[in-house]
Formats: sequence, structure tokens, C-alpha cells
Amino acid sequence: MELKEVLLNRRSVRKFTDESVCREHIDELLIAAMSGPSACNRCPWEFFVITDPKALGELRSASRFTKMNAPLAIVVCGNLNRALPVQLSEYWIQDCSAATENILLRVTDLGLGAVWCGIHPQKRAVERVREILDIKEKWIPLNIIWIGHPAETPESRTQFDPKRVHYI
Repeated sequence: MELKEVLLNRRSVRKFTDESVCREHIDELLIAAMSGPSACNRCPWEFFVITDPKALGELRSASRFTKMNAPLAIVVCGNLNRALPVQLSEYWIQDCSAATENILLRVTDLGLGAVWCGIHPQKRAVERVREILDIKEKWIPLNIIWIGHPAETPESRTQFDPKRVHYI
């Protein structure tokens, strides 16, 4: 797919088939994620790849927004040990969000479907995901990306609104 087509076709998919996602595609998603920009190239991300049905079931209960039934989840975490110091430490959020968007775009390019479910800053959800995956204290789960073969095809669209563009 051309980049423009990927951008316009990237949509949240919330219904998936039972077909698993092959390891080659998972690797492609992680390569895309780690190709994202990062403040001062700190790369403060960690990725948990979950295919175990029991763990997937537990993740579904992490928050009221995470009840997807997909064969694959990637939990994107910020590693505070790799984050910038003091006032700049919150840049891990932008870095991990860029990695997340790269995953979503590559998902679309591979013909898969995905939905980004936020975890941080929901304290209870963060603690629940930490508990389920035994995540270290200095790692913060930013989101769960549910991925699979789509059982629905949301229509392509653009959300371009010229009223939100300001030229100076």
C-alpha cells in the first residue's frame, strides 16, 4: 500500500476472527514500533507481546475500555530508567505514542486490524496490567494494542478539517 492509502485506511477495528497472527507479522510490527522517533534517542519503550489465551482474558478485564477479543495484544510500556531526566521525563509518553502509531500503521499495511486502548493515566488499570504481566515498577503501561485479522472493515476516511489549520 502507498503511505497515503495506509493513513486513510487506518481505522480502529474492534472485531476480530480467531485466526492467530503469525510470528513474522509480529516481528514486523515490533520493527515498525522501534523505528519511531524518540527524544534524544532514549528509546524508553518496552513491549509485551501476549498470545496466551489466559493472559489475554485477564487483560480484557484491566479496564472498561479493554474488552476486545483479539488473538494478540501488545502492551506498550514506558521504561523510566531510559527516560530523560527530571522535567523532561514525561517525553516517554510521546516516544511510546509514536511507537504505537507506527504499529497501527504497519498493522494496516499488513492487512490486519487493531485498536489502541489507553491504560496510562488510569491508576487502577495501570496497576492491573502491571500485576497481570508482572511489570517492573519503573515501567509504565501506556496502552494495550489489540491486533488480529479483522472481522469488520471500517470505511476509509479522512478527518481533515481546514478550520483547524492556522497559518501565520
